[in-house]
Amino acid sequence: MDAAPLDTLSFEDALKRLEAIVQRLEGGEASLEDSITLYTEGQSLKAHCETKLKSASARIEAIQQNDSGEAIGTKPFDAAAAQPFAPASAKQ
Repeated sequence: MDAAPLDTLSFEDALKRLEAIVQRLEGGEASLEDSITLYTEGQSLKAHCETKLKSASARIEAIQQNDSGEAIGTKPFDAAAAQPFAPASAKQ
């Protein structure tokens, strides 16, 4: 890997590196050995990004409201129970 050790990479930096690897592999310019090395690095970066996303998802909280609509606290966000976002202009 060209840059910092994997565990120090931010999600964004890891994703940029992964995208660069995909471009090189799709370009077909890398030798077989380089392709294998790039693929292995890509797998590690993919796992790193997935871990970062799971961690971020676990930290997201939903605001709880009482019947009057007042915020009364937070609870872990449940993506399965969430309503899809629709812009205000679409809610008519």
